[in-house]
Amino acid sequence: MMVGMVYDVAVIGAGAAGLMAAAVAAGRGRRVVVLDHNDQPGRKILISGGGRCNFTNRSVSLANYLSANPHYATSALKRFGPGEFLDLVARHRIPWHERDHGQLFCDDSAARILDMLLAECGTGGVDIRLGARIGTISGDGPFEIANSRGSVTAHSLVVATGGLSLPKIGASGFAHALAKRHGLGVVPTAPALVPLSFAEPELGLMRDLAGIAVPAELSLGKTRFREALLFTHRGLSGPATLQISSYWRPGQAISINLLPDVDARAWLVERKSARPKAQVETVVAELLPARLARAMVSLAGLADKAIGQVRNAELERLALHLAAWSPIPTGTEGYRVAEATLGGVDTRDLSSKTMAAKHLDRLFFVGEAVDVTGWLGGYNFQWAWSSGWVAGQSA
Repeated sequence: MMVGMVYDVAVIGAGAAGLMAAAVAAGRGRRVVVLDHNDQPGRKILISGGGRCNFTNRSVSLANYLSANPHYATSALKRFGPGEFLDLVARHRIPWHERDHGQLFCDDSAARILDMLLAECGTGGVDIRLGARIGTISGDGPFEIANSRGSVTAHSLVVATGGLSLPKIGASGFAHALAKRHGLGVVPTAPALVPLSFAEPELGLMRDLAGIAVPAELSLGKTRFREALLFTHRGLSGPATLQISSYWRPGQAISINLLPDVDARAWLVERKSARPKAQVETVVAELLPARLARAMVSLAGLADKAIGQVRNAELERLALHLAAWSPIPTGTEGYRVAEATLGGVDTRDLSSKTMAAKHLDRLFFVGEAVDVTGWLGGYNFQWAWSSGWVAGQSA
């Protein structure tokens, strides 16, 4: 393609939302260019889901998303939901399977999803320019976009550069800075779907338990997630932790139920009657890994005691540690390992029908750049597909 060529649509960002927007716009007969500073498209797609790409979820609703404007995603998710994306997957004959909680994964490789998007772009004649570092962007439709691969002009601009999570694969605050320059608000950002860190004495306990994973229920107020909990050298991780991290705010304690299928107090009283001579930690180890049982019993001050010698009030204290342990995180492990970004371009300034700025209808923001953040389990990819599709229909 010629340097300085004029396009109908320029998409900045060759990730999930950007490639979807480009393919849909090109399918409408629009002349489209995609610009990305990386030398490879779809890097987040390729590393997601352990290389299998958890590309959507069987059941998607507004309850699976966080936003300052909780109803904003309604239109996009209804117009292009999991069913529509699965139709696209079927057309490209990509085999997939379902895991727990409705999560859908490729059978073989995440590369199949990227190849599908690139094929859709290819069919529409999309010009994809990689290694294109963006310089200045001038105008408000048409836009002149100076970049290291030569400047281009486009009547519409779709910004799909993501949030701040995983900077090692090129994440930046580009979209947020551009939004501010054009008078749009930006909801303050924070790492989401991220491990939680702790200080002593909790950290010492967790460090000693590093590597242990157990099913657990983590809660903050009425929000609760029941999935695997993983102890690490820095604190807590695993799906349950990542999920609750999106709701956690500094200073809050999280409640951890290590025995979500058991009435801990009633079970301990029953075991006291059935095995009075057994050590308390031996009894608890019937349901928890031995190291974790020992740690929780010590935390309750009942180490080296036979359960028959323990008063019921003391067993109740132990039950609280087992079913409602409430450590207070000191923070998260940050954007470096976060799977998503809370906050972003303020949806009050965007049309939910088009993804365009309300006062500048040729400027679109999609995907993680926007203040819509999904749960773990394919929800963020679905938002990328849905918002990209909507923008592609209008750009």
